Amino acid sequence: NETSGAYKVAIERRNAPTLLAFTRQGLPNLAGSSIEAATKGAYVLSDSDGTPDIILIGTGSEVSLCVQGAEKLREEGKKVRVVSMPSWELFEAQDEAYRESVLPKAVTKRLGVEAGVSFGWCRYLGTEGDMISIDRFGVSAPGGVAMAKFGYTVENVVAKAKALLG
Repeated sequence: NETSGAYKVAIERRNAPTLLAFTRQGLPNLAGSSIEAATKGAYVLSDSDGTPDIILIGTGSEVSLCVQGAEKLREEGKKVRVVSMPSWELFEAQDEAYRESVLPKAVTKRLGVEAGVSFGWCRYLGTEGDMISIDRFGVSAPGGVAMAKFGYTVENVVAKAKALLG
């Protein structure tokens, strides 16, 4: 769904460049994703009742780690929102009410997960957030080994979220 949404934006967007980045991983089609939602740059993929204790924000292939981590945290009684954020620029183009509905200022515990650098994420994570990212040169290894080395595991998402929640 997000791939279709990104392709739709790439075809329709005439005033700016568009980059479509894909993964070699086999990924699930996530419940809650949609073409229309992806064109907004970020959207709530899954949520808990009431105000979330924490928001997990993922991009691309890392969103599934957030979904799996959220499931484990919910089993422990935590209220978790998962936000898929395929495009900062498209999200910033939305009105303030929409941005607040996705990332409410009142929820300050936030964990970003992106297989890239953390630069720029502070605007979405705030001063009480944390990030799983790669701020150095990668490694030569099979994909799963490399991802685990850099902390891209469900277990690490859960551990980082718990650390934020105290």
